[in-house]
Amino acid sequence: MTALADLSARLTQSRVLRFGIVGAAGYFVNAAALWLVLHFFALDKYTSYVPAFLVAVTFTWWGNRVLTFHEHAARENLFVEWARFVAANLVGFFANWALYSALVAFAPRPLDNVFVAQIAGTLFGMIFNFTLSKRFVFRSTHPS
Repeated sequence: MTALADLSARLTQSRVLRFGIVGAAGYFVNAAALWLVLHFFALDKYTSYVPAFLVAVTFTWWGNRVLTFHEHAARENLFVEWARFVAANLVGFFANWALYSALVAFAPRPLDNVFVAQIAGTLFGMIFNFTLSKRFVFRSTHPS
């Protein structure tokens, strides 16, 4: 089996890997949104995290409904599914934001850098986000 075929097979089989890929892409969307908010709006480095989160959570909701949990994605009422995803990911967001804020406020360099702190917070929040997305947002309505 070629390396590309092997990677494709693993991607197809591993929901966690797909979630991680969507999350990694979401990190870059979040980082870009954070940069834009920090540079173009009069928000501080703590408050600016909120609009960046809203952009990133919408991106990752769409990515996860299409790639990670496609067989359990809503066929109707996408807004309800999005709202559940946002609610579920708020738990991860608060864990993420708490670590981010602590590092920005108290950590020595380079851990106090907003983007380094964002990586740490993102990885911490991902644990909560995957679990709650699987159990609350994209749950199976029939036995598999």
